[in-house]
Amino acid sequence: MGKAGFSAERLQRIDRFIEEKYIGPGRLPCAQVLIARRGEVVHETVLGHRDLERGLPCEADTLFRIYSMTKPITSVAFMMLVEEGKVALDDPVDRYIPEWKDLGVYAAGNLGAYATTRPARPMQVVDLLRHTSGLTYGFQNRTMVDYAYRKTGVGEMGGKLSLAGMIAELAKLPLEFAPGEAWNYSVSTDVVGYLVEKISGQPFQDFLKQRIFEPLGMAETGFEVPAGQEKRFSACYNITPRGGLKLQDDPAASGYLAPPAFYSGGGGLVSTAADYMKFAQMLLNRGELNGKRLLAPKTLQLMASNHLPGDKDLTQLSRSMFSESTNAGVGFGLGFAVVMDPPKTLIPCSKGEFYWGGAASTAFWVDPVEELTVVFMTQAMPSSGYPIRRELRTLVYAALEETNG
Repeated sequence: MGKAGFSAERLQRIDRFIEEKYIGPGRLPCAQVLIARRGEVVHETVLGHRDLERGLPCEADTLFRIYSMTKPITSVAFMMLVEEGKVALDDPVDRYIPEWKDLGVYAAGNLGAYATTRPARPMQVVDLLRHTSGLTYGFQNRTMVDYAYRKTGVGEMGGKLSLAGMIAELAKLPLEFAPGEAWNYSVSTDVVGYLVEKISGQPFQDFLKQRIFEPLGMAETGFEVPAGQEKRFSACYNITPRGGLKLQDDPAASGYLAPPAFYSGGGGLVSTAADYMKFAQMLLNRGELNGKRLLAPKTLQLMASNHLPGDKDLTQLSRSMFSESTNAGVGFGLGFAVVMDPPKTLIPCSKGEFYWGGAASTAFWVDPVEELTVVFMTQAMPSSGYPIRRELRTLVYAALEETNG
């Protein structure tokens, strides 16, 4: 028996598997796996290169684009304001964004000339946190509404629109569906970031730094690469049709080297595995880390419960062409996916486990039953390119010999 109930021999399988299937054949540029149980790091894998072109190895302190792993952080920030009584989950969104008061649902038409219908009820704050708002992402390439997002630059990382500019553009566009009617992965969490800024009265990026990153000791997490740390920043790659890699973002010329125009609460952060593990450990500890409490246990319990209408799972409610989740047996809480029915997922997991991932194939999960947190970092897009997340879950649980449930 190894540390904290894990088999040391079986943990080594993780390294061999990733090296032989992904790093060696050039399918992924690098991989970092950090596993902790009961607050103790039990295994760390660091493989491959953070920069293939320059031959620079991945290291324990490599900086990664975490993309949608920003979403849980933004959601925690918002729930801190809920705890302070400054906003409620059932508040109408137009209370804070008056220009959205008459948003209609798309019926017909094209950019600038839409026919809309009136939704049965206004969009509520909870719709933003659980992605039932009727908003979308432009990259889904599915409807006339996401086409309009692409044309106007709504939610575009590295684009010209500011957070306030995105809100103004969205006021001119219809919803894809009536709030609460369906689940669709969207710019909703970017809007949550805007609400944090408006309700708190301070810039969104400053709120995250002062209220989350500094208390948790996440000194390397932010919307840009820290000055003087550029050499630690990873390259990002696109997975090619033949299974190779093509440079997507050169770390020496990346937009992440300077402050962005758009502070994206949905996908804008850079972080390290160690920093994100601190955040995940805070979640496992029900809102506290090293004596610093961000949220109360009951608030975390609420966030990690399924909030999809009718207690449905994502297979029943999702309209999204793109998702970070495996849908069967999985619901969605206030900022992350939540396992409702483990057998339906067809992979080892625990009821109540919650997780999410990013566009460059990064991922994390928190398992309260097994007191387990896992962070996975790499930089390969799209996240649907390989089943590495499912495989990693199987490998980690296969190494866990002493279980709680």
